[in-house]
Amino acid sequence: MKTKAVRLYGKRDLRLEEFELPAVGDGEILIRIVSDSVCMSTYKTAIQGEDHIRVPKNVAQHPAIIGHEFCAEVVEVGKRWQNDYKVGDKVVVPPVLSYLGTMDTIGYSFEHIGGDSTYSLVYEHIIENGFLIKFDSKDFFSASLVEPISCVVRGFKGTFHLDGEGNHITGLKEGGKVALLAACGPMGLAALDCALHGDWKPSMIVVTDLDQARLDRAKSIFDPEEAKKQGVGLIFANTADADELMALSGGTGYDDVFAYIAVPAVVELGDAILAFDGCLNFFSGPTKKDFYVPLNFYNVHYAQHHVAGTSGSTTEDMLDVVRYISEGRIAPAVMVSHIGGMDAVIDTTLRFPEMPGAKKLIYTHINLPLTAIADFAELGKTDARFSALHEIVSAHNGLWCAEAENYLLANF
Repeated sequence: MKTKAVRLYGKRDLRLEEFELPAVGDGEILIRIVSDSVCMSTYKTAIQGEDHIRVPKNVAQHPAIIGHEFCAEVVEVGKRWQNDYKVGDKVVVPPVLSYLGTMDTIGYSFEHIGGDSTYSLVYEHIIENGFLIKFDSKDFFSASLVEPISCVVRGFKGTFHLDGEGNHITGLKEGGKVALLAACGPMGLAALDCALHGDWKPSMIVVTDLDQARLDRAKSIFDPEEAKKQGVGLIFANTADADELMALSGGTGYDDVFAYIAVPAVVELGDAILAFDGCLNFFSGPTKKDFYVPLNFYNVHYAQHHVAGTSGSTTEDMLDVVRYISEGRIAPAVMVSHIGGMDAVIDTTLRFPEMPGAKKLIYTHINLPLTAIADFAELGKTDARFSALHEIVSAHNGLWCAEAENYLLANF
């Protein structure tokens, strides 16, 4: 079986190539990748190449398929798994293969499986360790967003507090106050969705961003009045001022603070607004290995401030997100701002930080330049297909949806 894929050979060296996959063994499964969302982590991988902790040193000789936020359908099933999987099953895969005891990760390390491919081979060890997860959904893109959302869930689970005996209690503080800093990008929006509709019950959520347009879009999706009906005070604030944020908290500070961008000033702000026994989660991984930020250790000692950092997710986290989506509790579409085809992958990946908007969703079996959903109406003046897409998403509050995906796959 031939596959077309974007492969990493070294620093800034991404190539779109067609090559032969190995034959499917008795313990393996062949999948057809349908959608993959581009991740900031993939940009960091492409920039660092073999210096990245998850990329093999011999990647130039054994190029790795990039992309780890994908949804696929089963095409061929090896004999061992024919009672467990069938052709047509939708599947997702947690990229961090923790059972290996190494840093090998899908989208960073492997030659035959990755999200930015048309077909991939699922190795036997992935399946036998329970890492090929079936996903029952009317669309593919929601499943592509399970992995990034599961990283948000891991962040929520990784924050911690102390009980009266000094023991650690993990997870968002029940009834606590949450600050999501620089949080109107895709991961911040996913965090807000999970904080409002997941397994946690904060009393207040303050969302900050210095881009008013992004704040306005977030507020149009997540209505503070609706949040209030659920007992959550939701505030959107265009500020980086600690005093202003402390005032919004009622002077108490925040029990759980998340920094969704690796900027020293944002991390310092998070430290400054923590409540007693508050936890700062540094969610966004930096590209610089000497990323230093001042931390008030007086408050670490006397105010019991904590710092956590989370990276990636677990199979359990992904199963939680699958449950949230299947129950209709969260809407992955809030993360998507652009769509594109396989021909858009390399440019999108290498220019990721400078590109506006939120998640860039790739459909690997079509060719389409990266296109903003907000541009559908204008493009529709010369291409009736975009006019149709504009009508579809307009009926869904401007969000990507299953109907739009089906139209795209049928007409592009």
